[in-house]
Amino acid sequence: MKSVYIGLGSNSGEKAKNLQNAVKMIENTEGINVKRTSSFYLTAPWGRIEQEEFVNQVIEIETDMSARDLLDKLQEIEIKMGRLRRGRWGPRIIDLDILLYGDEVLDFAELKVPHPYMRERLFVLVPLQEIAPNIAFPDDGTTIEEVLGRVLAREGNGKITRI
Repeated sequence: MKSVYIGLGSNSGEKAKNLQNAVKMIENTEGINVKRTSSFYLTAPWGRIEQEEFVNQVIEIETDMSARDLLDKLQEIEIKMGRLRRGRWGPRIIDLDILLYGDEVLDFAELKVPHPYMRERLFVLVPLQEIAPNIAFPDDGTTIEEVLGRVLAREGNGKITRI
């Protein structure tokens, strides 16, 4: 069984409810056991900033699925929930990203782990630290504390609020 961290985000409709529904759908997927869930965080959009704020969360699951099979299942959940892909970093009812997949480093066209932008995003780092305060990144051994400290020093924490 692999310990996997998934980032969830929504900025359309009932955002917190969307996250709750996604977690239920993940829990109800055969071969997945949800272990921990972070609090919800209200965050400013990243990438394309002219859109509504997001509600974000990170969950830890255990699974024996391959990373690609897990990605397929998460994308199926996004589609079932009504996700429409309207360009990069645009508004979405739900976004499910594999952040870390055990201690593996993966580099496929459709999936890169650790997630390539997670070290820049408070909306990933803060909830990840909440549920895994001692985690280290498998590619270079840096800790969540070190990475989060660098981002907070650069940006401050005014862009994220626990709700």
